[in-house]
Amino acid sequence: MSYTIKRFKDGQITASILTKGDLHISLRGNTYEDLFTAASIKDAWDAYHALEKSATTTLTLYCLIGQRSDRRFHEKESFDLKVITRFINSMRFDLVQILHPHSDVSLALIENAIQIDHFEYVQKTYHTIGNPVLVSPDAGAYKTSHSIAERLEANLIPSNKVRIDGKPMISIQGDVKNKECLIVDDIADGGRTFKLLAEELKNQGATKVFLYVTHAQFNYGFDEVKQSIDHVYCTNSYRDIEDPFVTQYEVI
Repeated sequence: MSYTIKRFKDGQITASILTKGDLHISLRGNTYEDLFTAASIKDAWDAYHALEKSATTTLTLYCLIGQRSDRRFHEKESFDLKVITRFINSMRFDLVQILHPHSDVSLALIENAIQIDHFEYVQKTYHTIGNPVLVSPDAGAYKTSHSIAERLEANLIPSNKVRIDGKPMISIQGDVKNKECLIVDDIADGGRTFKLLAEELKNQGATKVFLYVTHAQFNYGFDEVKQSIDHVYCTNSYRDIEDPFVTQYEVI
């Protein structure tokens, strides 16, 4: 199956189906325009396949927008992920695939959703570095990090941010002296939290600290992150990055 997309000068998107068949749309999915593009294609496909019963539709989102807004943080604020997933559900895809969602809430809110496993990219990173100690960046990431450590047969050290006398402190729950460490997480927005964690790891004797994130935003660049992290590994699910400090795995 094939289709074309046309963008008008006022921002409007229109889709045209060229041939019949199964539909598979793959998008980064990190903008509202991405989702509207998918909706336009799906609407055109539905019209063209109105009498077709056997053809199937799949939507693959490599970086789901709003995935960290997986609850209503304040009483008067919108539940953004719920708004986004309601729109996705309105397209009525037979299957929705999401690469490394931030939490299970995304999968619960989206109909016919499954997770695309990110393990192969962590595995490549792990072996490229040379079997470092894995570090879970916070309590929320521990369950996923523990699963990865078991699959790799790797050592895992948990960390967490705690407050002592009202001051935020990073707690490292294990020995990292003379070891190379790999922090593993799903998303890097600015990267400051990872920078502070890497500083503490090195304060406790880690020789090098690497970072793997599936969705690499780094909205403020890498200057601050480079102060304590030796190298970043990520996919190009969010954007393409050309920087010798970053190794990217192509997923789209």
